[in-house]
Amino acid sequence: MVEFRVDRSAGMPPYRQLVVQIRDAVRLGWLKPGDRVPTVREVVTSSGVNQNTVLKAYRELELAGVLEIRQGSGTFVKSSVGSADAGALTELQRQLEDWVRIAQAAGLDDEDMQALLSAALARKAGNR
Repeated sequence: MVEFRVDRSAGMPPYRQLVVQIRDAVRLGWLKPGDRVPTVREVVTSSGVNQNTVLKAYRELELAGVLEIRQGSGTFVKSSVGSADAGALTELQRQLEDWVRIAQAAGLDDEDMQALLSAALARKAGNR
């Protein structure tokens, strides 16, 4: 079961944080088509957000074709996101976790690492 967290100091609306977390969970294969996502009540209990916040996130993902809301049954993953091979994702995640450990050992904090990743992605985008 995927557990969602909302950071009220993140500078991103709570419903948007839920949308990103669900999309990421689907993209990384933690949630697969047909999987049931937590009920609105479960997300409210675990994250402390308002019921309408969760409903807004689920509705946006339903409109995007990621989730399917089945009245009386729950909310399910309808389709996958992204096209990466699951094996490749697993290997890349392992490599990235190794990189994070090396970066932490070098004294970098989360913001430093995010800045490096953003700069690398921007540089790659500029080379297209």
